[in-house]
Amino acid sequence: MEVKAVLKYAKISPTKVRQVLRVIQGQSAGNALYQLKVIPKKSAKIIEGVLKSALANAEQHGLDIEKVYIKKAVADEGPIYKKWMPRAHGRATMLRKRTSHITIVLEEKKEEK
Repeated sequence: MEVKAVLKYAKISPTKVRQVLRVIQGQSAGNALYQLKVIPKKSAKIIEGVLKSALANAEQHGLDIEKVYIKKAVADEGPIYKKWMPRAHGRATMLRKRTSHITIVLEEKKEEK
């Protein structure tokens, strides 16, 4: 059984989020939470919140928290906010404020015999 949590419109670029998601992909949920506390990036705190939400969803669905691992962790592009910044000689440069949609899917490990 799969359980997922989604955060939409996070104000951080998806490439920055993917750096951290690559580290925790495939790990057990407890180990991933520990890793996220140690990683010194802004995206680590955001992902930690999404992972805690996914764990709460897993607990609600009756999954064993000790056996849960991260099956899939994805950061998709959200809408881009466009701003203008004044520059020299009366010109203007466009700034792109990127957003991302973060999805974490958890699954319970099957026991091997």
